[in-house]
Amino acid sequence: MIILRMLLGRVLSLVPLLLGVTLFVFVVMRFSPTDPALAAFDGANASAEQLEQFRRDNGLLDPLPVQYLRFVWQLIQGDFGTSVITKQPVADTITTALPLTVQLTLMGLVIAIVLSVPFGVISALYRDRWPDQVIRIVSLAGVAAPAFWIALLLVQWLAVGHGLFPTSGYVSMNDSFSGWLNSMTLPAIALAMPVAAQLTRIIRTSMVEELDKDYVRTARGGGLPPVVVVGRNVLRNALVNPLTVLGLRIGYLLGGAVVIETMFALPGMGQNMIQAVLDGDTSKVQGFVITIALGFVLVNLIVDILYLIANPRLRSHA
Repeated sequence: MIILRMLLGRVLSLVPLLLGVTLFVFVVMRFSPTDPALAAFDGANASAEQLEQFRRDNGLLDPLPVQYLRFVWQLIQGDFGTSVITKQPVADTITTALPLTVQLTLMGLVIAIVLSVPFGVISALYRDRWPDQVIRIVSLAGVAAPAFWIALLLVQWLAVGHGLFPTSGYVSMNDSFSGWLNSMTLPAIALAMPVAAQLTRIIRTSMVEELDKDYVRTARGGGLPPVVVVGRNVLRNALVNPLTVLGLRIGYLLGGAVVIETMFALPGMGQNMIQAVLDGDTSKVQGFVITIALGFVLVNLIVDILYLIANPRLRSHA
């Protein structure tokens, strides 16, 4: 019951957040210099009457509060509007592009976790010794390096230099699993490295704090093997705090996918959103931004739930 009550509270708190996101996106797009009417005619010599008729047919002449309420009501119904360029529902494009972005994000997340957990633990166990110093320097460089710069280095070194991976393009998993893996590996690594570096530092700090606690000294004094002490107690307790940071980092992965997909010509949400911006397709831009924001909110909700489950002290104060 406690978990369900806290879950309900978290869900209800998301309502004003989502409304704020929709309002922000709506205001930004309405006051942008892009005119959907001009974009709809794609440079054709449309008359003033045609432009006016388009604006009237699409409700662009209605008062802004009316337009916003209609926008929210359509979103509630799952209607993201219609592209002014292709005349196709934006939801269809999102349905096609979103799975690739999710694949890239999850693959980057797995790589980040696989790298950060062992290196963070090793850095804490060898505190202030040479393994710790090396890992801290490398992780600091990883935090400072942007994902697109890492992507350029990986392409130059592994794709162009050694020919191990393609420089761009996408192969569907249904067509060839090995081709899909080759096309996704470099983008996922580039996306994961900054996150892995930051998580490594956070896990190291959390592990160091946990190793200095009295129960660890008592367990070691009682003759328990270090593997048991670290694996069964210290690591489990130390990963509670990094779990909250992980939710924010997943949001970073979703946002970073916009740039990475464009660099590697992956037909996901990022590349489609960039193309929509260049085309002046405001409906598509709105739909993509809302979808990414909704994904970020849902991921953080899941992380909050996991944090509540993993932290009994927080449940006891609820």
